[in-house]
Amino acid sequence: MKRAIFISAITVFIGVLAFCDTANQVTFHKQENQIDVLVNGEMVTSYVITDTLTKPVLYPVSTLNGLRVNRGYPFKDVEGESHDHPHHAGIFFTYDKVNDSGFWNNTHYPPQIQHTGIEQMAEGDSGLLETTSQWVSKDNEPLLLEERKMVFIPQENEYYIDFTITLSAMDETVTFEDTKEGMFAIRVAPWLKEGETGKYSSSNGDVNEKGIWGKRAKWVKLEGHKNDQKAGIAIFNHPSSVNYPTFWHARGYGLFSANPLGQYVFQNTRGVEDPEEFALELDPGKSAVFKFRMVIYDGARSPEEIEQIFTNYKK
Repeated sequence: MKRAIFISAITVFIGVLAFCDTANQVTFHKQENQIDVLVNGEMVTSYVITDTLTKPVLYPVSTLNGLRVNRGYPFKDVEGESHDHPHHAGIFFTYDKVNDSGFWNNTHYPPQIQHTGIEQMAEGDSGLLETTSQWVSKDNEPLLLEERKMVFIPQENEYYIDFTITLSAMDETVTFEDTKEGMFAIRVAPWLKEGETGKYSSSNGDVNEKGIWGKRAKWVKLEGHKNDQKAGIAIFNHPSSVNYPTFWHARGYGLFSANPLGQYVFQNTRGVEDPEEFALELDPGKSAVFKFRMVIYDGARSPEEIEQIFTNYKK
């Protein structure tokens, strides 16, 4: 009897180990123009890199429960979705007014952020995807080398995407003029818009576009619900990132963007006394590092829960 109980206990223990080995596994599926990111065999997003895109994007974007949180357009027509701002595609990182080239509003190239390579793909309980791109000017001249590290980290009812993006000037000095049109962003699904079910809130306690747009904050979250499913997106800015804490270009119609480089425009628009230009400038070979975490989650999160994620992230 004791031997049978012992064998049963061993069997349960091995089963637990097997479960732990397979739980929250991140894998990649490489295709011709995209790399799918899967958590436990279910796709949550794809890194899309077609020649016709003006920038690499993550599209589509879903929660672990399969709820789509991004707008389908311009890749897909979805009934009830707006067709404004076709350059707002999935999750993207770009900026306007880089030397004389505008990388934000463009839907045709040049200019273009051209994907140039996959440096590393590593699967496991988190997934690492490292890529390189070149920011090519409207005159087809390479201005910046982009080295991007994306770490996909599944948790219970949520997953993190940690972005570390290094921009290095190539053959000439590169200046980023202060503009609201940037920088790290997602265009959200219509049900997450203000006036539908969406509500922004920030680490400062501010809410919605009126309270958040153009202000600095460590993090901002956007929550809503579709039918009976609650879900949200939170974006965090790391303290080591350029011009931390970032300003926010968060719009009620569905653009959710962190923009650390638009300082003068944001301060001036919000009536700050003596607004100052940030005017980031990189000499050849010099770099700037931008670090953000995006959390895609099912359910709702309190400000305290979001703050705890930020505390863990900044460590």
